[in-house]
Amino acid sequence: MFQRSLFQVVRKRMNEPRRFIQVISGPRQVGKTTLVNQVLSSLPFPGHYASADGFISMGATWISEQWEVARAKQSQHPSSDFLLILDEIQKIENWSEAVKKEWDTDFLKQTPIKVILSGSSRLLIQEGLSESLTGRFELISLGHWSYLEMKSAFGLNPNQYVWFGGYPGSAGIMDQQERWKQYISDSIIETTISKDILMLTRIEKPALLRRLFELGCAYSGQILSYTKMLGQLAASGNTTTLSHYLSLLNQAGLITGLEKFSTNQIRQRSSSPKLLIYNTALISAQQQEFFPAIMQRPDQWGRLVESSVGAHLLNYSLSDGFSLHYWLDHHNEVDFVIQKKGILIGLEVSSGESHKRSGMKAFQDRYRPNRILLIGKSGIPWEEFLQINPGELF
Repeated sequence: MFQRSLFQVVRKRMNEPRRFIQVISGPRQVGKTTLVNQVLSSLPFPGHYASADGFISMGATWISEQWEVARAKQSQHPSSDFLLILDEIQKIENWSEAVKKEWDTDFLKQTPIKVILSGSSRLLIQEGLSESLTGRFELISLGHWSYLEMKSAFGLNPNQYVWFGGYPGSAGIMDQQERWKQYISDSIIETTISKDILMLTRIEKPALLRRLFELGCAYSGQILSYTKMLGQLAASGNTTTLSHYLSLLNQAGLITGLEKFSTNQIRQRSSSPKLLIYNTALISAQQQEFFPAIMQRPDQWGRLVESSVGAHLLNYSLSDGFSLHYWLDHHNEVDFVIQKKGILIGLEVSSGESHKRSGMKAFQDRYRPNRILLIGKSGIPWEEFLQINPGELF
């Protein structure tokens, strides 16, 4: 499970004598702040936590001030290590340069301050790391909560997880569905788009980005060319703009566009994307229907199940480091293809009574994958697959 295992990873690294900046990146409302504070409270040495929320205008000065606070506190315990946690770091302009300056100063003076940075924009975090902090950091990607985590913490069953998804903050109001939908829409979707994308990135057509997000939710699990997207959105623009906006939505942990699996990298990158959400709550919150009424509509429920399996794979791909694609050749399709260290696995998902096997056979004949998995009634029940770590399939 993401949170428990990552807590152990971060805590272990904080107790190691060798120091790297630990950078935790993940979408909003998945427990980054809770995780780092739990690590802080579990360590045998003191620390200081600070969040950049509300201090954007101060710029790099804020980082220097917080670092000085940490140094002052550490000086009171000269024989002990000290942990500095800076949350929502991507909101500070030129944050990576400021962190590098302070980190290198401590390194030269052998000041025993260990550092955790966290942020909700993978794009801005990774840009900062590559620009200034090469060789000084370890990156930890935090995904949305898995079914096992939501089951353990809140008692959700598989059907509830497919509908309500993996946002722990919403668990207490799931019995009030109108209120739950409003919470997901206002506190997660709108906040992520407005604060993590529009406020921190130059966007010429914000309305188009919002409509692209809605389109991605409506067509999650389906392959859609950028040209068709423009038609669906009735938008003037170009495919390059849409591709860029989809990349931003991906970096914010909302939706992504899977590339087609191919041994030819050029063909793979030029393929039409398969739209996929990171969390099924993003779809459910925009539906007029309520749970469990949606379960009585097999087509709609089947798409939600496939999106839930896809989101399960997508989030684990971040933490376990495997690639995730789809495959299509004429009328032959494989829902998901995962690959790691030369091991290739094809997965076909169905919530109905039968599977379409022609795509799997064509894929198997062409690529000779190491494994073929059917997820559904004639294979691994999807309810069981949501309890499997896909990284352990390799």
